[in-house]
This record gives sequence, structure tokens and C-alpha cells, in this order.
Amino acid sequence: MRYQKYRNRKTVVDGIVFDSAKEAIRYQELKMLQKAGVIQNLRLQVPYEIIPEQREASDEVYSKGPKKGQPKPGKILERKVEYIADFVYTENGQTVVEDVKGYRDGGSYKVFVLKRKLMLQVYGISVKEI
Repeated sequence: MRYQKYRNRKTVVDGIVFDSAKEAIRYQELKMLQKAGVIQNLRLQVPYEIIPEQREASDEVYSKGPKKGQPKPGKILERKVEYIADFVYTENGQTVVEDVKGYRDGGSYKVFVLKRKLMLQVYGISVKEI
């Protein structure tokens, strides 16, 4: 088996491919909690847009079709930034967002910290790090 950058191994549970064994184990724990009724509405890999795409201004208007008369969007200057949560579920009426981390060093962790802060700013959600 080929190893990833941080020595994690892709793991399959219930036909779902997880980036690491730690993430797969957490999924199994959450599944049991949902079956016991402790949590509800377990979802995986949920995207959150934290910075929308940025477009240049455009004066053009659609001349035909269903959008006739509406302004055309300008050229994309910057693509949107998303945070993709490993797990999202409801516990005691509150939405819980979890991210499973195995290695807490380097550039990718710094990006995660920035996105975690933006999640709190934009959505008021504190990402729970596992």
C-alpha cells in the first residue's frame, strides 16, 4: 500500500473512502452515537463557502434566452474559498462541525486554522478538532 504525505492510509468503511484510519474510526463512533439517539442528521464532507468568488464589473446584458435583460457576470478574478467539514451533525439542537486532524504542523494545518477562524466569523460555528 502506498503511503500519503503524513503516513495516513486511505480506509474504507461502509463503502466510504476516508483519508485516514482515524477519520474512519471517528465515523464509526458517530454512527453508533446516532443509532443510540445521542446525535442526529450525521453528514459527511459538508462544504461551507467562506469567501465567495470575486468577479470584475461588467456592463454587458443578456440579449436573449431566459436571462434576457439581466446583467452578465464579469470574468472571475478569484475563485471561492470553501471549508469542507469532515462531519456535521446535530446534538442537543445545536449543529456540530468536526474536523479530524492527525498531524498538526506545516502549511496545511495553518490553512485549516485560517478556515476554522473564518467559519466562526462567517457562520458563528466553532469547528471541533478531533
